[in-house]
Amino acid sequence: MNSLIIGGCALEIAFMSQTRAKIYQPAKTAMQSGKAKDFWLLEYVAVIPATPEPLMGWNTQGDTREQIKLKFETKEQAVAYAKAKNIAYEILQPHIRKTPPKAYAANFANGRRRAYDQGA
Repeated sequence: MNSLIIGGCALEIAFMSQTRAKIYQPAKTAMQSGKAKDFWLLEYVAVIPATPEPLMGWNTQGDTREQIKLKFETKEQAVAYAKAKNIAYEILQPHIRKTPPKAYAANFANGRRRAYDQGA
């Protein structure tokens, strides 16, 4: 297999031709209370593992594509982009959040299992 040296890192040419990406809908952050994550991301997956740089010991990355995140309005647009650019992709389906219906009156029900003074 042929090797190519870029910036002190030996890259396998076969790795450079393999472009993989994942298409997913990101989860909301801890600071958000709504459910409005209505966009999809295409994020490249690292094909070449990070190697420590000999002088300082920092991790070097030969492939900078994993730093790129492309934002799309729909999943179909992201898939169309990946097909147009010949990118092997994996679609990660979003997790559907299930919240049971609750009523405020349930805090004061007779069949309540915990006492009111225990920080309910």
